[in-house]
Amino acid sequence: MTTSPLHPDCQPLVGLLGTWRGGGSGEYPTIDPFQYVEEVTFSHVGKPFLAYLQKTRDSSTDQPLHTEAGYWRPVAKGRLEVVLSHPTGVGEILEGSIQSGSSIVFELRTTSVTLTSTAKQVTELHRRFELDGDTLRYDLAMAAVGQPLTHHLTAELHRSTE
Repeated sequence: MTTSPLHPDCQPLVGLLGTWRGGGSGEYPTIDPFQYVEEVTFSHVGKPFLAYLQKTRDSSTDQPLHTEAGYWRPVAKGRLEVVLSHPTGVGEILEGSIQSGSSIVFELRTTSVTLTSTAKQVTELHRRFELDGDTLRYDLAMAAVGQPLTHHLTAELHRSTE
């Protein structure tokens, strides 16, 4: 199998490539707090974007919880666009920044949320990722079902060597 070279525009995202595994916790005013395990994969096909796939499972029962898929696309120096799709009928378009220092921080905010007629109401999301070597941390805040923008998820993932 031939692997395409990474598109030069994706160089600011090169550290994300691969599979990440770890655990996280969730809370929201309308649900009970919970723990989960997660796997995230960033891959590429040589085009100016990375493909993203995320899956979570309940940490005690191993039952599937959530999944989302999409694309991360650097668009200008220090800028990023992300498009995500959820099987619950939610589509997100996020834009934000890439800040490099001792770690790389990706700050993303929705510019648009699209819902199917049966999806729960989601009006805004803020995602913050921090890449520090082989550790990827994130926090997610959400405005949904009548609640204001509120902390929802936090996780710490580690680069998989498998």
